Amino acid sequence: MKTLSTQVAIIGAGPSGLLLGQLLHKQGIETIILERVTGEYVLGRIRAGILEQGFTELVREAGVGERMDQEGEVHEGFIISDNGNCTHIDLKALTGGKTVTCYGQVEITRDLMAARAAADLTTYYEASNVQPHDVNSSQPYITFSYQGEDYRLNADYIAGCDGFHGISRKTIPAHLRTEHERVYPFGWLGVMSDTPPVNEELIYCKHERGFALASRRSATRSRYYLQVPVSDKVEDWSDEAFWEELKRRLPAEAAAQLITGNSIEKSIAPLRSFVCEPMQYGRLFLVGDAAHIVPPTGAKGLNLAASDVATLYKLLTRVYREGDTACLQQYSPIALRRVWNGERFSWWMSNMLHNYTGMEVSGMQGETFSRFMDSELHYYLNSENGRKVIAEQYVGLPYEEPL
Repeated sequence: MKTLSTQVAIIGAGPSGLLLGQLLHKQGIETIILERVTGEYVLGRIRAGILEQGFTELVREAGVGERMDQEGEVHEGFIISDNGNCTHIDLKALTGGKTVTCYGQVEITRDLMAARAAADLTTYYEASNVQPHDVNSSQPYITFSYQGEDYRLNADYIAGCDGFHGISRKTIPAHLRTEHERVYPFGWLGVMSDTPPVNEELIYCKHERGFALASRRSATRSRYYLQVPVSDKVEDWSDEAFWEELKRRLPAEAAAQLITGNSIEKSIAPLRSFVCEPMQYGRLFLVGDAAHIVPPTGAKGLNLAASDVATLYKLLTRVYREGDTACLQQYSPIALRRVWNGERFSWWMSNMLHNYTGMEVSGMQGETFSRFMDSELHYYLNSENGRKVIAEQYVGLPYEEPL
């Protein structure tokens, strides 16, 4: 067995693992990243594209913001359509100048990969049998296999950035962790197409036939979603059927302008709210989807991962600069405060914008629940203070600084 050593071992080479590695590298802290799949596979994951202002500032701090600033689209607002009646949420005006940036997760990942390669930092792609050990001791380590050989990676700390199905969360003993989960009774059918987006800003659509979202990745690439039953399969939906249903749910003016084409990616994603508490066990720290999942309605998944990274990187920097290991106990409480706010906002937006007809929710019939949510949405859209509540959370609350 070959033995390696580093200061911080990172499991997972998605955007959160790569961003953490890049930020720590800028502080002179050594990292090794282990990833179970190829880099090409990581780049093939189609994910979110709306970045909070705090996230974009963190990317610049990591020194990888040049292409994001050149190619990303700054959005000053978005639209909520309530059965065809459109309300503009003016983010910039309602939040004192804050905005969001449309720049795909794949592009963030590509930029971070390039930066890591340019700095000649170590990443093991296609690492198998990854297993953390002794994480509740002063000498944690990871065993893994790579290209037919077995390895032991000694580290001061381990960051679990390996997603919902990864090994990191399961390393915390079951009796010491609490997992909160809500599985939603519908999914999102998503289509990517090389067609001009139907609108310059995103359109969130509440409709009697179900929720829809008109999103975008660039001026020439669109991303659209439809609420569908969890029993639906991708094969049930031809491109033609998707476009026809999307037109029914979009506001009439947008539907008339919709340019359709062949899908380049089509998938159905289940929706869930999930939180694992705590997010730390000894010298193991959970980051991003390893600790929490949100429904995509509020555009919070990737952004919550970024705030985890911001907190952990600042605390680890203090450890190596000042020798203050006690500060690490702040990680889970700080991260969870922001996680629960993002979970609540995503749950709230999902409840207001989706159709629950025929489903039981919170002990009541879906039709009754929908009446409550209709009233909720009507109030918030027709009140400036209500729109401000939506806008402040959509652009993202400020990162909490460690004490």
